[in-house]
Amino acid sequence: MSASLTDLFTTHDRDAFWSALAAGGPVSRGRYLDGTPIWLVTGYPESLTVLTDPRFSSDVAKQSVIDVAGAAGLPADVAPYLMRTLGAYDPPDHTRLRRLVSREFTARRVERLRPRIQRIVDDLLADLPEECDLIADFTYPLPIQVICELLGVPETDRAVWRGWAADLSAPGPERVAAGARGLVGYMTELIESKRAHGGEDLLSALAAVRDRDGDRIGDDELIAMAVSILIAGHETTVALLSQSVHLLLTRPDLLAFLRADAQRIPAAVEEFLRCTGPAEIAVLRYTLQPVALGGTVIPAGEAVQVVYAAANRDPRRFEGPDLLDLSRPDNGHLGFGHGIHYCLGAALARAETQIALRSLVERFPRLALAVPPEEIIWQPGMKRALASLRVRTRG
Repeated sequence: MSASLTDLFTTHDRDAFWSALAAGGPVSRGRYLDGTPIWLVTGYPESLTVLTDPRFSSDVAKQSVIDVAGAAGLPADVAPYLMRTLGAYDPPDHTRLRRLVSREFTARRVERLRPRIQRIVDDLLADLPEECDLIADFTYPLPIQVICELLGVPETDRAVWRGWAADLSAPGPERVAAGARGLVGYMTELIESKRAHGGEDLLSALAAVRDRDGDRIGDDELIAMAVSILIAGHETTVALLSQSVHLLLTRPDLLAFLRADAQRIPAAVEEFLRCTGPAEIAVLRYTLQPVALGGTVIPAGEAVQVVYAAANRDPRRFEGPDLLDLSRPDNGHLGFGHGIHYCLGAALARAETQIALRSLVERFPRLALAVPPEEIIWQPGMKRALASLRVRTRG
């Protein structure tokens, strides 16, 4: 029987699930969330081909195989704003939008944020009690504060926005629809406010680009871009940071390794991205013509799902792929994707995670789990995410 991505909702061992998927070969048949047959690509070189070959399209409008918005529970009136992210465009539209956003969302802007990220980290850690839920008190609020400050979301609005963002991954189509409508409506109003009053934030810069060169980025594109940056800018970092801390606290040898030399943290973050990165699957691709891949010919008009989590364990690319090696050399993982759709916020996620881990390790030498590992709570659903991580900060 072909594997179904819906099995992720019930599996108790995601790593075993991905390993079993990869055992079927680098390219195999599977089923999407709604049961539609798709092609699963789990091999590393095969994944690179799908992510870079123009015969594979990311544009959902170019296929009629899957109702992606319907499978995600998004209502028709707001689906375009949440489905038309940068990852769902092909050139030349992708090239146009990526260039415009990259012009403002630069590595220099992220580097300027580092001192501010450090201050936010320090303030949050200073308030941690002797025992706490590290997710609720630290790994969740940190990325939210950072991405909201980057975009220019007023502090008074953040609590409401957090509720809408949470609804997007909630069970039940009613909550998903409410969260989607709330976010789209809010972002529409916020962009208008930025146009009227301006500012030094990223959203003001993007709104100014729209006003200076209106024929190059439309209103709907700008709203969709802002919503996707807001959502992706906190969800992925929350998951990466939480799961990195979880691994360190369940593997004292790894924690001691980093405490011995904090300069090892950047390489450790790359290995966490490979082994437990929040992006386990890619945006769906669709074949524009027949493609020979991994010993299989995929016909035109088929849906293709790259599985990052399996490709990152391909022994053809990684020596000892099941070993968590915090000093792994040449770590060409796919934790942030690859090719023209490589994650726009990769530098920001890295900066936040590196700063947060270094500060935790240095500030709390007795940091430890407050519950047995088997009592740690994981969120059900498609994404690998912790629901709670209770720790003792002072032993």
